[in-house]
Amino acid sequence: MAVSRSAMKTGPVDRATSQMQPFVWEGKDKRGTVMKGEDLAKNANLLKAELRRKGITPTEVKPKPKPLFGAAGAKISAKDIAFFSRQMATMMKSGVPIVGSLEIIGEGHRNPRMKKMVGQIRADIEGGSSLYEAISKHPIQFDDLYRNLVRAGEGAGVLETVLDTIANYKENIEALKGKIKKALFYPAMVIFVSIVVTALLMIWVIPQFEVVFKDFGADLPAFTKFLVMCSDFMVAYGVWLLMMAIAAVIGFIFAYKRSAGLRHFIDRVSLKIPVIGGILNNSAIARFARTTAVTFKAGVPLVEALGIVAGATGNNVYENAVLRMRDDVSVGYPVNMAMKQVNLFPHMVIQMTAIGEEAGALDEMLYKVAEYYEQEVNNAVDALSSLIEPMIMVFIGGLVGSIVIGMYLPIFKLASVV
Repeated sequence: MAVSRSAMKTGPVDRATSQMQPFVWEGKDKRGTVMKGEDLAKNANLLKAELRRKGITPTEVKPKPKPLFGAAGAKISAKDIAFFSRQMATMMKSGVPIVGSLEIIGEGHRNPRMKKMVGQIRADIEGGSSLYEAISKHPIQFDDLYRNLVRAGEGAGVLETVLDTIANYKENIEALKGKIKKALFYPAMVIFVSIVVTALLMIWVIPQFEVVFKDFGADLPAFTKFLVMCSDFMVAYGVWLLMMAIAAVIGFIFAYKRSAGLRHFIDRVSLKIPVIGGILNNSAIARFARTTAVTFKAGVPLVEALGIVAGATGNNVYENAVLRMRDDVSVGYPVNMAMKQVNLFPHMVIQMTAIGEEAGALDEMLYKVAEYYEQEVNNAVDALSSLIEPMIMVFIGGLVGSIVIGMYLPIFKLASVV
């Protein structure tokens, strides 16, 4: 069963009415074969006309029904954007026009949200917009860095090369983020599970032992009494404690998103945590170096590039430092001197930046810095995983074991009572 391509406009697009919406259709071709498909169009009549132009007689065209629970498809992720960039670069290098590339990508994508966004970008370009103007309507998916690189690539006539660079950059950054999440997620998840298990023991298991101890009239050891008191407290106030914990987490997230001071404090403290702080520092340096290299190589002026790069470091402390560097560079300081002034970058990074500036190969040197620190992050994450697994097992064993021992201590006194 064939599926038609999306409708192609033949005239200028009215920007005020260029909003596309999905339609599902059914029709017959010249041989009488029944065909079905799904396309983006401004309205049903335009889609019918487009189908007739392709030799398909439409029998039914109707808006695609909305899902019962919210928007269809998963949220557009950074990996989706990286894959989009790679596909665009590959097809444009193969000689496929930009509109054709977008049409192929849109039709082949499984995520309806991504498919709709690509269709809107294609429609804008067909109406005369540049790729930069089209993706600027989607600032959440395409950040300042992405948009500025595309603008520079279009201006220099090397858009496919820039898209290839963006794809490499996005893939490397996502791999780096994945390593950081792996290092932090595993211990956090295990600790969370251990807390849940401990709470279940306190609320449901210990009260059963308490009844047995009362029936025997045994004098409980001090540690067992402490556990019973904790259990009674959790049984009486457990729901309130859970609600307070949820409220605290929500309140912290709310405050973190809206308070620059809190973000700066949390990010500064996180950089000083043993082992984890080293990984976060190296990650921020790697992201700074790679992002600066990509923007500078694409032809973005250095001062503007540093302004774009600041938000890509992933840490408020480094973001403020890069903004101070931008201000210093704007008044004539070389980049390596500006780095030294913020007192945050290692000596090796400053020296390699200085060599790159003197040799006129700043982007190449920063790429080398990025590769070095990305490898450092990989090694640190692997070492942390090997170190933290036995520590977590000891923590869980100690926590659950203490509860079990506390409950069985009175058993030794029961013989004297019986």
